[in-house]
Amino acid sequence: MAATAAVISGGLKVKAGLFASQISSLPLRGQLPRCFSFSSKTVASVSRSLVVSAVNNHRRRSSWPRVTTFCTAAPDAVSPVSEPEKKVESVEEVEENVKETANLLDIRVGRIVKAWQHEEADSLYVEEVDIGEAEPRIICSGLVKYVPLDLLQGASVVVLANLKPRNMRGVKSCGMLLCASDSSHENVEPLVPPQGSVPGDRVWFGYEEDLEQLPEPSPPNKVQKKKMWEAVQPLLKTDESGVSMLKEHMLKEHLMRTSSGLVTSNTLKNANIS
Repeated sequence: MAATAAVISGGLKVKAGLFASQISSLPLRGQLPRCFSFSSKTVASVSRSLVVSAVNNHRRRSSWPRVTTFCTAAPDAVSPVSEPEKKVESVEEVEENVKETANLLDIRVGRIVKAWQHEEADSLYVEEVDIGEAEPRIICSGLVKYVPLDLLQGASVVVLANLKPRNMRGVKSCGMLLCASDSSHENVEPLVPPQGSVPGDRVWFGYEEDLEQLPEPSPPNKVQKKKMWEAVQPLLKTDESGVSMLKEHMLKEHLMRTSSGLVTSNTLKNANIS
């Protein structure tokens, strides 16, 4: 055992001496803290400590102790922290979410009781619209250059009813008439509910049987906060027959309907709805 300690001691002294000589050759050695200076006494002390540690490890039949460095780990040695896996929704789930959002909009059949030119805005009409509530709603529409005033009187229309009221040049508008428009926005006309519809009838997207599972419309604050209308509106179209729908792609279309039939546009085909 003494012979083994002597061999280990000799080897460690050589290594400690080399380490001290390398530190001494550093150009900034004079600026290092005192704890980095290596005198002969320091080398001897380190050597003795290492000998004792080595002998003890030898007695326990353990491996040679690892020498730690000032760096805790090399950059490429750090185990990457795995990010939580994001849930990838299927196409069917995304489409269903859009349809569900659209059916949280409170879209109803309305009838214009009275319409007149806005006193402060040349492009706006003001309408009183019966949507099945106790009192008609006041709604402002920018239809002056598109629809003659006399055609609006008594017309059946489709109303988006759960938007927050907006002040339109001094008139509080509490809803929006949904209209079809061509790509150049030169031709605009209100959507037409199916014959037999009455004010207050719910408008939804999907199949006839979906009426039984329709959710309650979201309150106006939530519609605004979640930007529901902004998410749905770009997908609203009319087809080559003028039928209104939520059109996600060529193979996925949710028809816009009431319990009496489909919502349409009289003359605008393959048009946008807003």
